[in-house]
Amino acid sequence: MDSDAADGSDDSLEAAAASTLWDTPIVLAATPIGNLGDATDRLKRLLASAEIIAAEDTRTARHLARALQVSTHARLVSLHEHNEASRAEELVAQAAEGARILVVSDAGMPSVSDPGFRLVETAIAAGVGVTVAPGASAVTTALALSGLPTDRFTFAGFVPRKAGERKKLLARLIGEEWTTVLFESPHRVAATLTEFAAALGEDRPAALARELTKRYEEVLRGGLGELAAAASERHLRGEMVLVIAGAAAGGAGAETLSLPELADVVLQKVDEGTKLKTAAKEVGAAHSVPASDIYDAALARRRAEKPR
Repeated sequence: MDSDAADGSDDSLEAAAASTLWDTPIVLAATPIGNLGDATDRLKRLLASAEIIAAEDTRTARHLARALQVSTHARLVSLHEHNEASRAEELVAQAAEGARILVVSDAGMPSVSDPGFRLVETAIAAGVGVTVAPGASAVTTALALSGLPTDRFTFAGFVPRKAGERKKLLARLIGEEWTTVLFESPHRVAATLTEFAAALGEDRPAALARELTKRYEEVLRGGLGELAAAASERHLRGEMVLVIAGAAAGGAGAETLSLPELADVVLQKVDEGTKLKTAAKEVGAAHSVPASDIYDAALARRRAEKPR
C-alpha cells in the first residue's frame, strides 16, 4: 500500500470516528477535577472535532485543550449562571441545524452544580438530542473516599450563604437518613463545620475532602466537631467537598431536639413534597419520638404561621 493510500485510509477512519462521536449534536463532557491524567480519550476527540465549545470559562477551556495537547478549531462561547437562560435557546437552535456543540464546565460534569441544566432542559423541550461523555466527578470521588455509607446518598450543591437557607438545609439534615455530599469554599469551611456541628451534633460522622486527584489530596474523617476544630486550626486551602453521614435512628443528637424543632423538620419535608403524615412517621422513626406527637405539633405550628 502506498503512503498516499495509507494517509487517505487514516483520514477516512478519523472522519468515521468523528461521525460516530457526534451522533448526538449536544454533548456534555466531564473534564478533570485536578489530575489531567483523568481526561478521557473521548473528551480529547470531542475537543478536537467540536464546532462550538460552550464553556463555563472560555479561558479555562483553552488552557485545558493546550494542556491536553489538543488542537481545536471550535468557536468558544461562554455558558455560565448569568447567561445560560438566554444562551441555551441560541445553542439549541444551532444544534438543531446540525452544529456539533460540546459543553464543558471548569471541572467535573456540566449541570452538576455547574451550568448545563437549562441547556439540557431546553434541548429536551425542543426535541434536540443531548448526551453525556462521562468522566471525573468530585461528588462521587469524595463519596467513595469518605468511608461513609454509599448505597444511598444525596447531593445538595454548595452550602447556602444566606442564613435562612442554611437553616432550612440544617433542618432537613437533622433527620436525613442518607449520606449527604456538599461543596464549600475554603474561606467558609471552618465556620460551616462549626455551625453544622452545633446543629447536627459534634459526633455526627463526616469527611472533608480537599484537592481531590491533585498532589496534595487529603481526606479528613471524624465527627463534625473534630473536623471543625481541624479546619479552624489548620486554615485549610483548596477545593472542598463535605460528606455527612445520615442520621441514625436514636443516634447522637436526636434526643436533644425539642418537639417544635422536630415539627420544623417535618414542615420542611412537606415543603419539599412529602405528605405530612409520611414526614411525621419518618422523623419520628429517626428520632424515637411518636409520630402522632410530631404530627400534632406540626399542625399546630402550621396553623400558628397562617396569616389572619
